[in-house]
Order: sequence, then C-alpha cells, then structure tokens
Amino acid sequence: MTTVDSTPQATTARVIDVLTGPVRTFDLSRPYEHGMAQSPNHPPYRHSYTRRHGDRVRADGGSAAADIIVLGTHVGTHMDALAHVSHDGHLFGGTPVVEGLEDGLYRSHGIDTVEPFVGRGVLLDIPALHGLAVCEGGYEITPDDLEAAQRRQDVVVRPGDAVLVRSGWGRLFDRARDFIGHDSGVPGVSEAGATWLAERGARIVGADTIAFERLAPGAGHSLLPAHRVLLVEQGIPIMETMVLDGLAAAGVSEFGFVVAPLNLVGATGSPVRPLAIVGADR
Repeated sequence: MTTVDSTPQATTARVIDVLTGPVRTFDLSRPYEHGMAQSPNHPPYRHSYTRRHGDRVRADGGSAAADIIVLGTHVGTHMDALAHVSHDGHLFGGTPVVEGLEDGLYRSHGIDTVEPFVGRGVLLDIPALHGLAVCEGGYEITPDDLEAAQRRQDVVVRPGDAVLVRSGWGRLFDRARDFIGHDSGVPGVSEAGATWLAERGARIVGADTIAFERLAPGAGHSLLPAHRVLLVEQGIPIMETMVLDGLAAAGVSEFGFVVAPLNLVGATGSPVRPLAIVGADR
C-alpha cells in the first residue's frame, strides 16, 4: 500500500491543488421532490406554482412563472444547527434553552451562525470495510470501525476536517419506508463513535442516513446520544441524508469540500447542497 503524507501541511497543499486545477465535482445532495423520504418529525416538502406562463402577459408578449416551496428545515440533505438539540434543558456551552432565545429566536445557536465550510473532507466507507454493499439495519458504527476505515483507506482525520461516514443506506432512499427504517433500524455512528470524531477535531460531520447516528430496530428517534455529543457537548454541526455512493465508487477518501447553510436567522437547521471536489483524473 502506498503511504500518503497526511500531515496538515501536506493535506492542505493537496486540497489547494485540487481547488485550483482541473476538477471533478460530486454533488452530495438529494433532489427535492414531493413524497421524498424524510423523518416523520418534520413538515414534508411541498412545491407549487403561484404564477404560470400566460397568467399575465406583458405588452411585448413576455410572461413569467413563479413558485412557492414549503418544507421543514430538517428535510432532504440538510444541516443541524446547535439549536436543534438540548439536553437537561441546556444547549451547547451550557446555555439554558430559555436564555438562548432572543426575541423568540435562537440567535446564538441558530443555523445562521454556522460559517460556510471550504476545506478538507474525508469519507470513511464502513460497508466497504466489511466487504458489504450496505450496513445492516441498526448496525452500530464504532470507534473501531472508524479507525479501521482510516487504515484501509490510508487516510487520517485531522482537526478542522469535514468527516462524512458512509453506511450504504442511501441506496434505499427511493423506498421511503425502508430508508426511514423504523422496523429494521438504521445503521449509523454510535455515541462512542461521535466522541471519536469530536476528539479528532472534526469541524463538521455528515452521513447518508436519516439521522446520522444509529437507530435501533423499532425505536425510531427515541434516543439520539450521538446528537447530544456532537451538538450539545461539542458544538459540531451534523449533515444528514447525503449522497455518498458516487464518492465511494470513485475510490475517493480525501477531497476539497464546500458547504453552506441558508442564512436563516435563528433556525434549527437548513437545506444544504454539499460539494466534494477532486482532481479531474479521479
């Protein structure tokens, strides 16, 4: 196996090379459509036209169409803000949930406080580690899995990275009931795995599942300890429902990564369109 120089200086140089040369871009987001798979805890995506061509016609024959969208901020490929989860009545930094409100908004913990990310991304491919196409429902991704994926892929998570964890579950997205996985459970990062990511300095994390972390069979979203670790204890935003199969199929473990939430003041989350950027030869 070829050893890759994973010092911060070397990885930064490779990301800069990627961002300044001929590139290939991987769109890691899901398209928004009526009936798309989503958590039952949030309002579904709706889209309709408020004006169609011909409803009003200008004197020169021109017309315009316009539309409206309605959706929860945690629907589709999205990012969780620190305001999304509290524990024992407190948000990140020990802020009481009531004190965190300013004029009815979580201004200090809202999604608008998350800066756009442009930097190094790392993909850890868990099913490939085990010789599988997809992790089984309810599979718990442990620190041992994350460590072993690093070794297999010859990559190291560094402070400030965006770390994306692939379970393969995204291939079920078009089968909404299966993707939500209430009965089967959903694979994902364990509480200990979330701590592992935080200890290595991940700035932002993401996965190809409905809730990032492991959902036990039949339990749904009843307990979310990894969310507590990342959002409440460590202040690390989470991205969910990502598209990671293309990166994995291309054998990409390290890449330039760009993502930004919408500037929704005080919101607990936002749709995002994350992009992975690699050299054009990949």
